[in-house]
Amino acid sequence: MSRHADHENQAGPAAHADLKQRVVTAFQRHVANPVLRRLPLQTVLETTGRTSGLPRRTPIGGRRVGNTFWLVSEYGEKSHYIRNIKADPSVRVRIRGRWHAGTAHLLPNDDPVARLRTLPRMNSAAVRVLGSGLLTVRVDLRG
Repeated sequence: MSRHADHENQAGPAAHADLKQRVVTAFQRHVANPVLRRLPLQTVLETTGRTSGLPRRTPIGGRRVGNTFWLVSEYGEKSHYIRNIKADPSVRVRIRGRWHAGTAHLLPNDDPVARLRTLPRMNSAAVRVLGSGLLTVRVDLRG
């Protein structure tokens, strides 16, 4: 067995998941997100950059239930917006063109696959297929 082939076998599923995340994240960051952020009815999460202190806007999928907004992060703690929430949980969510201030809560004990079943189907399917390390996020909205 070649040294290269042996290295691939040792890397296994974790390396594959990491590569998939890097490819998907690069596509989202440089192609999809700049377009989606500008669509007036696209749901967007605004966090404060943990290093820059600047607003960071990420198109997301999820659902509002009363004064709560639910979403599932497809890469969990590896997602930049999750890291930003850990540094400052004050966020804004644009829902149907209107901004709502709120506080985000990371819920590692929630079942994200079960949660996805309660959220919009198209986005949930993409999160299940593309994601790894899923993490539920609850945003308590103020007004």
